[in-house]
Amino acid sequence: MYELRHEFGTSGWIRLARERSRDLVRFLDREFGLIAELTAARAKTFTLGDVLAARAESRASAGRAIGRGRSLENALEELVKGLGLAYELRTQFIGRNGQTAPCDLAIPTAAEALVVCAAKLFDSTGSKLTDAVREIEEMAEVRLPRQFVFAVVDGIGWLSRRADLRRIHALRLSQRIDGLYSLAMLDSFAADLTAAARRVGLTVG
Repeated sequence: MYELRHEFGTSGWIRLARERSRDLVRFLDREFGLIAELTAARAKTFTLGDVLAARAESRASAGRAIGRGRSLENALEELVKGLGLAYELRTQFIGRNGQTAPCDLAIPTAAEALVVCAAKLFDSTGSKLTDAVREIEEMAEVRLPRQFVFAVVDGIGWLSRRADLRRIHALRLSQRIDGLYSLAMLDSFAADLTAAARRVGLTVG
């Protein structure tokens, strides 16, 4: 529903279907491959076994995605350890006016965060991806001027969630976050993190 509000200014899909059906179908097809999915589904005959198998696979995929997400966080943790920086994982940092926002990495601590980072693997369900984008937007919203905000995103899921990726990229273009990286860009992230840490007075090993 958040994607509809972002695109059309409303999450009321029933009203959109009645008043802007062509626009709604175009959007759903562009972002989620709606027509191809419907065409494939119409050509198939589903049994109860298919439904049960699909449910089991979705749960297994979710479990694998959590594991891969942890691997992304582990890669960042190893990087920060190598720089000799103090940090906290999977926490809430304190920003403007005492407001808090979730982050996957806070340096040096959540209570006195000077650098925060989101680590989001785009290889899970749609709702999880939207939640990931919302978390990054919250980080950008509550940040203090002296706080650096970075995001590391990866995974093939972004191919079907381009609107979410564009929202994160827009935060970078507007300088509401200080960096956006993939796993292939960890060297660039390490260089930018090192520079940010030094700018806020942290000792880098």
